[in-house]
Order: sequence, then structure tokens, then C-alpha cells
Amino acid sequence: MAGMFSTKGQYALRAMADLAQHDGWVSLGDVAKRQNISRKYLEQVIALMSRAGYVKSLRGKGGGYRLTRDPKEYTLGQILRAAEGSLAPVGCLDCTRGRICPIVDTCSVVPVWRELGKVTSEYLDGKTLADIIEE
Repeated sequence: MAGMFSTKGQYALRAMADLAQHDGWVSLGDVAKRQNISRKYLEQVIALMSRAGYVKSLRGKGGGYRLTRDPKEYTLGQILRAAEGSLAPVGCLDCTRGRICPIVDTCSVVPVWRELGKVTSEYLDGKTLADIIEE
């Protein structure tokens, strides 16, 4: 398995942590440089965070992005869901796509995936943005 989360999720956490570590309005270009993320791709990730209401922007000189709340008010699960759409470990449990696997009720492996999803969600919902910037 290459990874449970895409680069969107990974970069969303890094970008949000970067914003949390800097006061005031933060240039997206500065975040991109510090985090070694393509600015173009970071713009897409930040747009997801903006749609979720997690960041606000200010155009013009001295503008940029900043968090809308205190870092301890964001769980890592919330940020990852905004970026990824779901924390389901496998596609057959991802209800956000509007499709449910036709054998989900009889598949012997589904309980394993459900439990993994539950453990993952509980862990990520128990950690905040403040936790990762303090570590």
C-alpha cells in the first residue's frame, strides 16, 4: 500500500500547521517555499481549506492567508476530511462517492476495514493542529 492519504491530505496538514506557526497574514508563496510544495498545487489545497471555512484570505500587499480559529480548535480528522473527502481506508466504505459496494453486507473482510476506519478516525479526531505544531 503506497499510502492511506493522498498528497492533498498530507499537504493540507503541512500548510495548516505552517499557517498556525505564523502570526498575521501569511503569503502562500512563503508557505510553498517553507514546505517545499508547488505553489500551484498548494493553491488547490488551500482552496479546499477555504471552502471548509478553515482559512480566510486577504488580497493585495500585506495580504495572504490565515486560520479562522485557534489551532486547538481544528482536529487533524477535520482537515483531512476537507482535503480527502473521506477517511475510509478502502473505496467500498467511502459513501461520499454515492456508490456502495454490492457485496458490502456479505464480504468477510469489510469488518476489518470498518474497524481500521474507526481506529483511524478516532485517532485523527483526537489530535489537533495545536498538537502537531507543539511536538
